[in-house]
Amino acid sequence: MATAPIAPEDDGLIQQCLDTLWLERGASEHTLAAYGRDMRHWAGFLAAWSKRGLLDARHDDAEAFLERRQQVGYHPRSSARLLSALRRFYRWAQLTHFIDHDPLAEIALPRVRPGLPETLDEDEVERLLAAPDVDTLIGLRDRTMLEVLYASGLRVSELVSLRTDSVSIRQGIVRVIGKGDKERLVPLGEEALDWIERYLKEARPGLVTDITVPPLFPGRHNGFMTRQTFWYRIKHYAQVACIDKPLSPHTLRHAFATHLLDHGAHLRVVQALLGHTDLSTTQIYTHVAQQRLEALHQQHHPRG
Repeated sequence: MATAPIAPEDDGLIQQCLDTLWLERGASEHTLAAYGRDMRHWAGFLAAWSKRGLLDARHDDAEAFLERRQQVGYHPRSSARLLSALRRFYRWAQLTHFIDHDPLAEIALPRVRPGLPETLDEDEVERLLAAPDVDTLIGLRDRTMLEVLYASGLRVSELVSLRTDSVSIRQGIVRVIGKGDKERLVPLGEEALDWIERYLKEARPGLVTDITVPPLFPGRHNGFMTRQTFWYRIKHYAQVACIDKPLSPHTLRHAFATHLLDHGAHLRVVQALLGHTDLSTTQIYTHVAQQRLEALHQQHHPRG
């Protein structure tokens, strides 16, 4: 898909918009980077296609843009996410009086069927949790991290960002800083709390050269572990547990939500625990639970 270098003034507008998103909405670095890429991709297309800048874009430019993306094989979900970023840009441009009309106002989002997340059944989760060798410092750390992940439904990025003061053993909760720097309190079950206590007593002192450093689960050089490092650990333990399903960094988060619903939890409760701002984001797990019920019916009912 042909693009051209974007004009300095367009690059400056994009940066102003991103700065506003950071200041007013607390958007994360990851979100800002993704929005920036999408906005610059659009600006590069405009420069090549119609020789227009961001503020001069027209409705037919947007239609041509989406048509070209479809022709080269972009997934509708990718185009829908990109349009969402561009609409934020043009909403900001209207509020700052750079433009009077949003050129994307009448562009419909591509129809995207919600993809059902890959998850693990309860037996597979138990095998994954039991995979680390807890007689080693690293193994005990990793077992504790897996237990916390499954007990709380945290994102991997939230897990590796936990500090020693994030967990209250007495209250049985973990304080999480999620997307947009929003804080939520998530309860931990007795099993996860027992593993945390054991880890703090038996493993963490041997993993850090200074026990006052903040990371609850330190990586190299007493620092916070990266998401990628822990993701590699999950894949390793999946192999040890002979789990051949395709996994993602969110696999245990998906399992947490699905198993809660399987055991009768209310959707609103799961929404709060996961830190979703929109209930529709959580509702995808009801489809997973329904799919599992249908499979069990077909497997065990005499007329299934």
